[in-house]
Amino acid sequence: MSDSEHEVIDILLVDDNMEDAEMIIRALKKHNMGRYFLHVQDGEEALHYLYSAPAKNFPKLIILDLKMPKVDGADVIRKLKSDELRKVIPIVVLTSSSEETDIVKSYKLGANAYIVKPMNFEKFTMAIQEIGLFWTVLNQNPQ
Repeated sequence: MSDSEHEVIDILLVDDNMEDAEMIIRALKKHNMGRYFLHVQDGEEALHYLYSAPAKNFPKLIILDLKMPKVDGADVIRKLKSDELRKVIPIVVLTSSSEETDIVKSYKLGANAYIVKPMNFEKFTMAIQEIGLFWTVLNQNPQ
């Protein structure tokens, strides 16, 4: 992709579960938490986007699932947080795993937050609203 093909996005959503991704985007839009979203289905697509986008087009937030095909979430965190230019992009892990080893590993690699996907639809929507409010409205990212 060339610079002209990249648009500024508010949130990069990385999740291989289409149903979850649609709910996340719908909840964010419903509460006006960002206008531009890019959904990719695995870590390989996320890294391709982030390593071909100019810094001015980096997302305000990455919402990242852990368990995905090709490149998993932990590898995405590891790669981005070891990169001087990209390590400032906030990463919120939003996953179904409540395993302590996944939580600890994600934080050690540099995740900014770790949230277990709620099973209840209303709680899921509320969690997404709160993520969006904090990371896209209240949080101040470096320019």
